[in-house]
Amino acid sequence: MTPELVFGLANPFATLGWLALVALPGRPFAQRAALAVVAVLAALYLVVLGSQLGSAQGGFGSLEQLALLFHEPWVLLAGWVHYLAFDLFIGAWEARDARRHGVPHWALVPCLALTFLVGPVGLLTWLGVRAVAGRPQPA
Repeated sequence: MTPELVFGLANPFATLGWLALVALPGRPFAQRAALAVVAVLAALYLVVLGSQLGSAQGGFGSLEQLALLFHEPWVLLAGWVHYLAFDLFIGAWEARDARRHGVPHWALVPCLALTFLVGPVGLLTWLGVRAVAGRPQPA
């Protein structure tokens, strides 16, 4: 198995979780499906990262070390799977949060798309949408 093959499988698999959140709003199945995808991606991350511990050069001490670390295809793949899992987890939280705050699904969908494409920007957008469109929640 190559990193390219795993990359090619992980991307469409993550997309299934996003499609569930967008196409099945408010349904518990959508949340369970998205979180199941997150769990599988997290397990994949653990396996890929675990297989590379100690064998890759580089580190987290400087940008140069990080570039050297991510030059290794398996480590780069682990980093990508990390993003896939965490962005989808945040998207699932946004969907739950939208229901709790009474934000209409049509207002959530662009935030989900942004979270999928540019994670932190989508989260920031969601927080803004919730502040404007959400019902105040009791403290």
